[in-house]
Amino acid sequence: MSFKAFFTQSLKNIYHLIKAILANFFYGFPSRKIKVIGITGTNGKTTTCQMITKILEESGRKVAMISTINFKIGEEEWVNKTKFTTVSAFATQKFIASAVKEKCDYFVLETSSHSLDQYRVWGIKYATAVITNVTREHLDYHKTMDEYRRVKSQLFKNIKTAIVNLDMERPEEFLNFSAKNFYGYTTRKPAYAEASAGKQEAKNLPTLKLRQASKKQKMQIITAENIKLGIDGSEFEVDKTKFKINLPGLFNVENALAAISVGNSEKIKLAEIKKALGKITKVSGRMDEVENKLGLKIIIDYALTPDSMEKLGSLIYEQKTPSKSLIWVFGSCGERDRGKRPMMGEIVSHYADYVIVTNEDPYGEDPQEIIDAVFSGVAKNKKFIENKNCWRILDRREAIAQALKLSKKGDVILVTGKGAEETMDIGKERIAWNDRVVIEEELKKR
Repeated sequence: MSFKAFFTQSLKNIYHLIKAILANFFYGFPSRKIKVIGITGTNGKTTTCQMITKILEESGRKVAMISTINFKIGEEEWVNKTKFTTVSAFATQKFIASAVKEKCDYFVLETSSHSLDQYRVWGIKYATAVITNVTREHLDYHKTMDEYRRVKSQLFKNIKTAIVNLDMERPEEFLNFSAKNFYGYTTRKPAYAEASAGKQEAKNLPTLKLRQASKKQKMQIITAENIKLGIDGSEFEVDKTKFKINLPGLFNVENALAAISVGNSEKIKLAEIKKALGKITKVSGRMDEVENKLGLKIIIDYALTPDSMEKLGSLIYEQKTPSKSLIWVFGSCGERDRGKRPMMGEIVSHYADYVIVTNEDPYGEDPQEIIDAVFSGVAKNKKFIENKNCWRILDRREAIAQALKLSKKGDVILVTGKGAEETMDIGKERIAWNDRVVIEEELKKR
């Protein structure tokens, strides 16, 4: 980051801090009157928020929530149209004050690295912090992965309960805080229990150097066993309790484990947690299937990082019928990490039979240049020949129409990058846009 950019961002952060301080005083530090659960991570935050909220609600608690896709206070729920994961300090504090007024027991907050770095969540008294994972994203802002990880770890300061994905890279960085309770969740063998006790018996496991604030400080391991993955859902066991969720992929098993850990930390029985998770039929814009009469499997997903696209691509590739095609429509956001664009194209080329690179929130950048950068990754795979099995189509509606035109019964169409978003940012203009609505409109033309 240049000195000018650093100086400019530092001034902006001071501005956000002042606003956060004023907002807390104006609303009377409302987070001190409600139990706050913060969820951060590159991928899986929104789904984990929905799962945690459902578990708490099914156990009889009244819950408020802010996530990328929605706001919720008790039974009232509405769409998040801001395009921000974590809204401004004043909006957040006002929301918490409303939740307290409505006598909510919990406030579940999806917490972005930007909001942590910019002090927008200053003054919020988090009781529990959850980290889903840290993979490449936002390097336009944070510049390095180390800095990105450091910023996310700030959520774990001064909390009572820390919940960490032990399958992510360097989980120990989020365990080196003086929380009272530690929970680790994993889809692998629970050898971390030995590692955390200082018995390095398992190979290739990091030494978890937990700060021993007291002799009673231990980490409880939540492990998924007997995992069965399908394109329509997943099954697994935790402590001999069988779970069945309607969300596919190992990544959603991890999200469920994070939510189970929260439930466990709140003394909610596994049977109640199981019942709650089983009631979630879908999360809007996340592995969200569009029903149709053409025999197609059309899936909308928010995947917009190399890691999330790798996981999504491998899941669909393994589950689809070999004789059927995977048609993937996607793009990349403007004014964000430019280095990931060709990486995304290359990943998609490994799994898709047909690739369509299109527009996706270019903001102030030239959308064609973004598309070309993404397409350069696709072009590295010699099986792809432009205008034969891969295309660059600027208009996202035309790209979706092309995918439907290419498809035949039994094929899978993936439309990724925007999920349940209601708008698209082009230059200084914000236009109405929803992938599901557009797909349904194009289906009617068929």
